[in-house]
Amino acid sequence: MQLGMIGLGRMGANMVRRLMRGGHECVVYDRSPDAVKALAAEGATGVDSLQALAKALSAPRAVWIMVPAGGPTESTVNALAEVLEPGDTIIDGGNSMFKDDVRRAQMLAPKKLHYVDAGTSGGVYGLDRGYCLMVGGSDEAVKRLDPILKTLAPGKGNVERTPNRKVAGTAEEGYLHCGPTGSGHFVKMVHNGIEYGIMQALAEGFDIMKGAANPTVAEEHRFTLPVAEIAEVWRRGSVLSSWLVDLTANALAEDPALSKFEGYVPDSGEGRWTVNAAVEEAVPAHVITAALYARFRSRQEPKSFADQVLSAMRAQFGGHSERPK
Repeated sequence: MQLGMIGLGRMGANMVRRLMRGGHECVVYDRSPDAVKALAAEGATGVDSLQALAKALSAPRAVWIMVPAGGPTESTVNALAEVLEPGDTIIDGGNSMFKDDVRRAQMLAPKKLHYVDAGTSGGVYGLDRGYCLMVGGSDEAVKRLDPILKTLAPGKGNVERTPNRKVAGTAEEGYLHCGPTGSGHFVKMVHNGIEYGIMQALAEGFDIMKGAANPTVAEEHRFTLPVAEIAEVWRRGSVLSSWLVDLTANALAEDPALSKFEGYVPDSGEGRWTVNAAVEEAVPAHVITAALYARFRSRQEPKSFADQVLSAMRAQFGGHSERPK
C-alpha cells in the first residue's frame, strides 16, 4: 500500500523503515531536507512540500502525520486539508488531545476528508519490536488502512494467547480499532497516564532500596543493596517483570548511580489530560494524579534518585531529553 509520512523524527523515520520492510511504498516529507534525503536513500520517495506529497500519492490518499501535538499538528492538518481531495485520509499518529481529534474530524467532514487518530506506542524500539496502535475513526477509513496498521504492529509473535479469550481480532496482533474519532487517542492518553503511575512506583521502589544505606537508618537495619542486580533479577520470573523493568535494568547496568541524569522529569500532556478526564467523569485516579504531581516536583530542588530513575526510563524507551528544547 502507498502512504505519505510527514515528520521524520525518532518515530516517524523508523515507521517508514518498518513499512518499507513490509513492502509498502512511502512518500516522505519533513522540514529538514536532510531527514528526507536520508530516507530517500533507503528507498522512500522524498518530496519538498505538501503539494508535492499529495501529487506523488495516488487517490484515495493516506497521509500519516508524526509531528508534535498542538500547534505543529494543527497547522499540518490545516495545510493538508488544502491539498488533499475528497476520499483521502489524514492519520494523526502523535499524542494529540482526543477533543482536538473530534473537532478536526468535524472541520474536515465538509471537505469529505477522513480523519483517523492513531495512538502509537513503541518509542525508539518500534522499528524491530513493532508499534502498539490504538485507532479511532470511521469503519470505512480504518478498514482501508488495515495493511498499514498490520505492518506497523508487532504481530502475535511469541506472546501466549490469553487463556480465557474467546474472540479473534486484531488486538492479538497489536493494533485495535477502538471506536469513533477521538477514541484512539483517548485510549492512548489513559495508557500514558497508567504509564506515569507504573514508572513512579518503580522509581520510588528503587529510591527506597538505595536509601536503605542512609545514615538515618538504624545501623543494624542498614543495607547497601546492589540495585542494578536487583533490577536484573526482577526481569526473570518476577510478577513485576515488564519492558519498563527491562529498560530500568539496562540503564542501571550502564551506570548504577544514573549520574548523567539530572532528574528533571517533563510531562508531555497525556498525564494531565488523563487526570482532567477523570475529573470530568468523577472517577478517582489517586495513583496517576500523584505520579503527575511527582513530575511537577522533580523540576524543583532537591532532586531524588527516584527522579533520576524516571529520567533514565524516559530516555531508554523514547529517547526523551530531560530539559524541554
